[in-house]
Amino acid sequence: MAEIDLNSDLAESFGVWRLGDDAAMLDVVTSANLACGFHAGDPRTLRRACLDAAARDVAIGAQVSYRDLAGFGRRFIDVDPADLSADVLYQLGALDGLARTAGTAVRYVKPHGALYNAIVEHEAQAAAVVEAVLAYDRTLPVLGLPGSAWLRLADDAGLSTVPEAFADRAYTAAGTLVPRAEPGAVLTDPDEIAARVVALAERGTLPAVDGTELEVHARSVCVHGDTPGAVAVARAVRSALEENDVDVRPFASPGP
Repeated sequence: MAEIDLNSDLAESFGVWRLGDDAAMLDVVTSANLACGFHAGDPRTLRRACLDAAARDVAIGAQVSYRDLAGFGRRFIDVDPADLSADVLYQLGALDGLARTAGTAVRYVKPHGALYNAIVEHEAQAAAVVEAVLAYDRTLPVLGLPGSAWLRLADDAGLSTVPEAFADRAYTAAGTLVPRAEPGAVLTDPDEIAARVVALAERGTLPAVDGTELEVHARSVCVHGDTPGAVAVARAVRSALEENDVDVRPFASPGP
């Protein structure tokens, strides 16, 4: 039986500014990439998300990012690698502390936004994030794009690597994500997205924007919490996977 993890970026509200429906998404996904306060998320939001994830046995991942609240972490920053390592450590410690007060813990690491995209090829920044994970807890798995420098360097360092795909994002023929500024970069039709994810789980393929079929070997698939209709999309994806006898389960234990 095929199996796959379903993850989502959550805890991205900040103060009175609300983004997404964390509680509803946590009823559907098996892993939650929680913001750590650098691109989004305030302490109360993060704590609430940790409590809700723990109550639902959803694995918590630290979604570390550049220090960029104004840009939602979607702007590349040419930060010194030593500073980046320290920033990642800071975020890991903060979220893990909140998770532990909820009776759980951070179980994996996934970079966010521009940092995620940068370390596909940016060797120095990829190495800096790897260094931070090693310093904090070398047993933590790391999520990233298949073929990225980030996963390669993490694997070389002895970390457990988890390749992921994106349910609601378009892919180029090179296997990278279509930039968000381009038309069609974000997919919103629940049925279309669900069909794509079933094909990914069963055959290891996703269509590129030019019509070619990409080989994508992913153990986890992401539905963004800020995608329009995110809850409906996530429910459609999970239902389609289960209807096609795909086992939906976290790749990391949700417990402490």
